[in-house]
Amino acid sequence: MGESILEAQGCHCSQMESGDLERICAIADRHVGSRGALIAMLESIQQEQGYLPEGDLRLLSQVTGIALVDIYGVATFYRSFSLKPRGKHLICVCLGTACHVRGGAAVVEELSRVLDIPVGETTLDGEFTLETANCLGACALGPIVVVDGQYFSKVKVTDAKDIVAQFRDKADVIEPATEACTAA
Repeated sequence: MGESILEAQGCHCSQMESGDLERICAIADRHVGSRGALIAMLESIQQEQGYLPEGDLRLLSQVTGIALVDIYGVATFYRSFSLKPRGKHLICVCLGTACHVRGGAAVVEELSRVLDIPVGETTLDGEFTLETANCLGACALGPIVVVDGQYFSKVKVTDAKDIVAQFRDKADVIEPATEACTAA
């Protein structure tokens, strides 16, 4: 009765030496058998780690019996998951049609220049990750830039430096950004 589903399948985490394996077993044990279990497990890992480390995905495959290719299929399908560490601050620029015609691409270029990183990368100091989205659902207010869930509307190229400065000075944010650049 006190045996977990994973222990019944042969995963005896309490007997394992590895802290990582114990952590992954605990995550899997919380979600196995539930609807959307794989997504829930990936969300738990990303919430703990800030992204989905390859080693954790391999352990998840080992523990659950889910093929690694299937785990990667889900992890790469949903934009909310990241296979690379993200910065403390996630900057997302909308490049949907309305934002694009109002200068969204130029805003991305300027943010890339100010941060000295290409889209999809994180600054060397780990402060910022720059991403784009096809639409953030605020077309009348474009171009839209979202930083850590805070929306900036009708952003001009000249606003890019000020937006970055506003978040660079925030000392109270210490958790890595885990929310993806997704529609509202």
